[in-house]
Amino acid sequence: MIEAVLDDAGAGLDPEAVIGMDSRFADDLELESIDLVALAERLEERYGDRVNFAEFLADLDLDEIIALTVGRLVDHVAGRLSAATAEG
Repeated sequence: MIEAVLDDAGAGLDPEAVIGMDSRFADDLELESIDLVALAERLEERYGDRVNFAEFLADLDLDEIIALTVGRLVDHVAGRLSAATAEG
């Protein structure tokens, strides 16, 4: 999804770059706030309201958003999906 958002933004991903759990959206992947909105839309399309990325971001302060890593987002998504499955 992240690669698709970068491609849609016209930025693309450096062919030698690797998206890993420690990759930071702002510093490493150079995603802008509009790109995060696009990522939120893709997450909603894929997982519905079980994963509310906008709510997740709203709970973070600005420094946390700037330092947000792929791993932290993956943990959020996995946790929300696990909780939704348990509620069942």
